[in-house]
Amino acid sequence: MEIFSGTEGESASRAGRFQLHRVPGPAPRLRICYTPPMLIVPYEPARAEIRVVNSRFIASLEPVASAEAARAFIARIRSEFPDATHHVPAYVLGGGNTVTEYCSDDGEPSGTAGRPLLAVLKGSGLGDAAIVVTRYFGGTLLGTGGLVKAYSEAGKTVLALARRASLVETGKFELELPYRLFDRFQILAEGLGGAIAERSFGEGVRLAVDLPLSARYDFEAALTSLSSGTVRARLVSTRLARIPA
Repeated sequence: MEIFSGTEGESASRAGRFQLHRVPGPAPRLRICYTPPMLIVPYEPARAEIRVVNSRFIASLEPVASAEAARAFIARIRSEFPDATHHVPAYVLGGGNTVTEYCSDDGEPSGTAGRPLLAVLKGSGLGDAAIVVTRYFGGTLLGTGGLVKAYSEAGKTVLALARRASLVETGKFELELPYRLFDRFQILAEGLGGAIAERSFGEGVRLAVDLPLSARYDFEAALTSLSSGTVRARLVSTRLARIPA
């Protein structure tokens, strides 16, 4: 039995919010800024194992950004445990109003493995996450209720170990500073959730800074204040990044 909803590879549509930001200058004005909400995702892979009446249930969790990545993860677990009896997968992609879900019983009785595992994953509140529960049969049948409980418990166990992160849209900003402003700029950037990704030293300090885009206008305003309007940052690229919760 398999269930599927949504469109594979479809990006999540997430409702955000709009904020007013005051732009400093000789004639201060307001600028409307769209801030997307944060999706909570796994920060890194995790693994846990439980035993139920001599059967081993090994639960592996992975952050995944697409259906292709989820399928590759499932295939990798199958290759890692080629002699296992079952590999039961479940994954959730995206968040908000558009979510892609998938699960499979992988040969277990219908409804006893994939659906319970998917329900546990959805209940965790995580998006962009995949779990595979690998079973080594221990010689004793667990029955329908026993299987539901075992796969659910394996999923809950690995989710309890998982570190969480916020998936946020970040921008890479480039700028050049006078040396005298460098220390204060570091404090400014870190205070807004930014991190210096690159630096080089010449007549001034050339920097590349990774920063949540939701903080862009606060960053630009603070930089204007710090440098008395002499330094501007240039946005050169954007990406989605996992920020530890």
